[in-house]
Amino acid sequence: MRPGEVWGTKIACIPAFNEERTIAKVVIGCQEHVDKVIVYDDGSRDKTAIIAERLGADVVREERNTGKGQALRTLFKVARKLNADVMVTIDADDQHDTADIPKLVEPIEKGLADIVIGSRFLNGETKMPQHRRVVNRILNAVTLDGVTDTQSGFRAYGKAAIQQILPSEMGMGVDSEILIDAATKDLTIEEVPIVATYGMQGTSKLNPFYHTLDVLFSALKLASIRHPLLTFGVPGAAFILAGIYYLVHTVQLYTSQGTITVLTLTYGLIAFAVTMLGLLALFTGVILFTISTLIRKGPA
Repeated sequence: MRPGEVWGTKIACIPAFNEERTIAKVVIGCQEHVDKVIVYDDGSRDKTAIIAERLGADVVREERNTGKGQALRTLFKVARKLNADVMVTIDADDQHDTADIPKLVEPIEKGLADIVIGSRFLNGETKMPQHRRVVNRILNAVTLDGVTDTQSGFRAYGKAAIQQILPSEMGMGVDSEILIDAATKDLTIEEVPIVATYGMQGTSKLNPFYHTLDVLFSALKLASIRHPLLTFGVPGAAFILAGIYYLVHTVQLYTSQGTITVLTLTYGLIAFAVTMLGLLALFTGVILFTISTLIRKGPA
């Protein structure tokens, strides 16, 4: 931003599901630092939307719970429609300190970053529930090297990011998808340290078991996008080797016994099935790698 230039519209976007106990504090805190607050009421059955509206927030209502991915997708569309220069996303459960919003916005205003992540790990780990810490480490590993908190919901997006990013992931992997997409578009990503507060009952609305499964599936999907040959090619090669192993045993059994027995037939079927599975995985990895390479290169 040039000296003397007035920075444009800043909005705060808050995905919310049954957060009537905390939404007022988050909305009021955001209003101190942005021009407009947007609350995505994700099918809440309590007074979340009513409280947010009474406090002056614009509310996007959903009749049923759609999940974090759809919430962020809708909020990106809203930010584009408003022609916002900065969009801050923040959780509605009061785990983040709204006073940190200027800290996230500053690198964008100075032209140093397109996306700023509020990292809970730059200054040491917070008291995060164990299953969520494991989930974060898994998704950090398959998302971007050098980013310490790929799953933080407290972020700031500059105009370039708002205009270029529109997530499609519906599950908990949406935060990783956004960062992967940003990296492919050469958007600059920075992190600033924040402190998150977790309530006695936790902050996630998902059952820990379901949450972990959702993240594992998202991690597999994201890994297949970033490293298709590693994700599918290596297991495929392993299956093919296993198929060869069983094929050799099948031939040895047939040679030694001179007839087809139940055991010989079983080994033969295993060899065929495992080899076919390996070839399918290997070809899938090659095809995805080719597609991702073409996408990264763009039109000729």
